[in-house]
Amino acid sequence: MSDHLIVVPERATAEAIAADLVDEGFTEARVLRQPLAGDDDAEAAEWGVLVVEELVVDESGPVESGLRDRFAALAQEHDGWYDPNP
Repeated sequence: MSDHLIVVPERATAEAIAADLVDEGFTEARVLRQPLAGDDDAEAAEWGVLVVEELVVDESGPVESGLRDRFAALAQEHDGWYDPNP
């Protein structure tokens, strides 16, 4: 199983990314609210897309590497960041 976290500043963007990934056939793409570290403001948050793919079993293989590259580029495109090991 392969887990990835794409974090972006806007909820609508996270929801669109998750919907697109589910449409592509990923096992799961769930939107999460990511509170900003050290911020007491309840409104201060980023939005994460937790992507789970059960069909990837070799986390050191080329498929996993390709997913990491794709998700990192997707996060960067939307002014966010990517965590390959959530």
